[in-house]
Amino acid sequence: MAAQNDVCIPVSEEDIDYSQRGQWLRAAVLGATDGLISVASLMMGVGAVKQDVRVMILTGFAGLVAGACSMAIGEYVSVYSQRDVEVAQMKRDNIIEKEALPNPIQAALASAVSFMLGAVMPLLAAAFIVDHKVRLGVVVATVSLALVAFGWIGAFLGRTPVVKSCFRIVVGGWIAMAITFGLTKWIGSVV
Repeated sequence: MAAQNDVCIPVSEEDIDYSQRGQWLRAAVLGATDGLISVASLMMGVGAVKQDVRVMILTGFAGLVAGACSMAIGEYVSVYSQRDVEVAQMKRDNIIEKEALPNPIQAALASAVSFMLGAVMPLLAAAFIVDHKVRLGVVVATVSLALVAFGWIGAFLGRTPVVKSCFRIVVGGWIAMAITFGLTKWIGSVV
């Protein structure tokens, strides 16, 4: 019979540094939130002037692709610049052993994937709804529920107040969608 080698290392709440979670948590939650709000706002803007579901979905899809590429490129450049600074500092300090340096490709992929995960939600919500007004309502409802979930996840992982986090992210999303809808509706009526 094999001996058990279970080793338990107790970790108290005081031993966890939640600020260290900040970088990856920020990238993941903000990437998904950016995808969700950007694509939903684009779809709401187009929905303000066009009732065609195909136009709305194509606009949302274009926003998903463009946004994921933009997030990946931006994250790659940012993390690579950070890596260059750290390598230069290690050379100045004559540090031979390489510490865990940030990985720009990994950061770019994570950013793009999280953006796409958020962006696909309003696309799926609108894809199968024929009635224009119902489609707009379903997009707003879906985005609102997803934003509450993202706010809760961020608050839970960061050990911050849930209601405050959820309120801030939902109201921000509503404002973005409302401004895009309103300005597009206004420009569409003027042009």
